[in-house]
Amino acid sequence: MPANVSKPRTKPPEERRDELMTSAERLFLERGLEQTTIEEITTGAGVAKGTFYLHFSSKADVLQALRARFVQGVLDGIVTAVEGRRQEDWHGKLAAWSTACATGYLDAAGLHHLAFVAAPPATREGLSRNILIDHLNELLAAGAGENAWSVSDPGFTAVFLFNALHGVVNQPGIGEAPSDRAELLRAIEAHFLRALDLPSGVD
Repeated sequence: MPANVSKPRTKPPEERRDELMTSAERLFLERGLEQTTIEEITTGAGVAKGTFYLHFSSKADVLQALRARFVQGVLDGIVTAVEGRRQEDWHGKLAAWSTACATGYLDAAGLHHLAFVAAPPATREGLSRNILIDHLNELLAAGAGENAWSVSDPGFTAVFLFNALHGVVNQPGIGEAPSDRAELLRAIEAHFLRALDLPSGVD
């Protein structure tokens, strides 16, 4: 081999794992979990079949990883939106939280249905404790500490608001048209603000 030609580098394990998950997500959405084979997943990721088992034990294991990636992606969007507000703009932070969370669910409605509805997790704990609820809990507690609103139990309020939002965006076909989505996001924001006795700007 000529000296100026470098050997192809092996991709980092995290990148290989992510490629397998992306391939699996596409196939699960197109064909369904049961109809998709592990060989199809590895072919889609451009790796040998044995590579799958270096990262996952089964298709159910991949699905669990897709659940975690979905929720982390929603949280990343929320954090970016909230941190984009001024430090003292608690009203804006709460509004941004509701909009970013709802948008994250709506943008990946197919994956959410596949991972949490068609093949639900073994427990329902996610609706009472997850990283999204934890983040909202922290926001509500911090805002209360700055007298931006009055919340006697931020944890309870976070669970209540998250589940209300989750129930709305989980309705089939909701928010598909751009105009419908804009109206939906305004309504969700208004209800978040009203729950804390804040002006919503929506009659």
